[in-house]
Amino acid sequence: MKRPLRIAGGGLAGLSLGVALARRGVAVELHEALTYPRHRVCGEFISGVKRETLDRLGIRHLLDEGMPLSTASWNDGRGVVATQRVEGIGISRWRLDDTLRREFESAGGVLVTGSRLQPQPGTVWAAGRPRTPGPWIGLKAHFRSMPTTHDLEMFLSPVGYAGLARVDPETVNLCGLFRSDAVRGAKGPELLMRVLESGGLHSLVARLRDAEFVDGSFCGVAGFLPGVQAGPEFSIGDAAFMIPPFTGNGMSMAFESAECALDPCLDHARGDCDWHAAAARCAMSQLRRFRKRMRMARVLHGWITRPSALRFTLLLARRHCIPFQSLLPLVR
Repeated sequence: MKRPLRIAGGGLAGLSLGVALARRGVAVELHEALTYPRHRVCGEFISGVKRETLDRLGIRHLLDEGMPLSTASWNDGRGVVATQRVEGIGISRWRLDDTLRREFESAGGVLVTGSRLQPQPGTVWAAGRPRTPGPWIGLKAHFRSMPTTHDLEMFLSPVGYAGLARVDPETVNLCGLFRSDAVRGAKGPELLMRVLESGGLHSLVARLRDAEFVDGSFCGVAGFLPGVQAGPEFSIGDAAFMIPPFTGNGMSMAFESAECALDPCLDHARGDCDWHAAAARCAMSQLRRFRKRMRMARVLHGWITRPSALRFTLLLARRHCIPFQSLLPLVR
């Protein structure tokens, strides 16, 4: 290959693209601002990505140790609202990111941690969503010894929503998106408990308090808005598109985004096109792939985050008027 490439950001999109490029003989250097392993605010639920995408990236075998998840429930403070079948994998980012990091290095990629790049030609931007003032905050924590009623449990409330997913036989991940004005008066996992209680999810909080909090697993993130992101010219992952997290499709979109970037990057590395043409091809490929699901996710996100719309949604759901099973493919 004539031209080396650099990737800014070592999350799912950056690492999986790095693996695919390195396996194809591209000299690729990936810069990650922090270190591995570490916890990230993430639902840790992979659903919707095709095997062909994972095979093209050369990473399907890395998901074999994930937890198969097949049942899901939708809940509010009163209990179960609806159930459905799902097809997905639960796996912690602490584990998956570190596994991808090792795969990247074994493929010949060069990893530089504790390093930040600036956008420039030859650098794929996979450094996450740009900071944007917004009304939301994401919180996440792991718990052990916590029985679950379904493989995936979603909880809706007037202050936001949360998802509970099993990531290994002993551990569940709780990750939620909440209104920032509901987050106050505590720190660490106790902050998460208070936010859930303020949304009327008292039964969930009782279950969490009976479980064992995994030290070091609590983390939070603020300063973002779901939707199309205003990232640099050649952006992938959350730097390009951030789907509302209730869809459970964010991790899959990271892999799909990396696949969209693969051929343009290879063509640029071979000298077949300039950087601007490669970036434009990647952007158009992502737009075609994600546009429809992003539009539907935005509509559904409004239904479950506006209190008046949420009340109506829950009323319809309890009367079995909302086809949850049919809605899922619309955000895939």
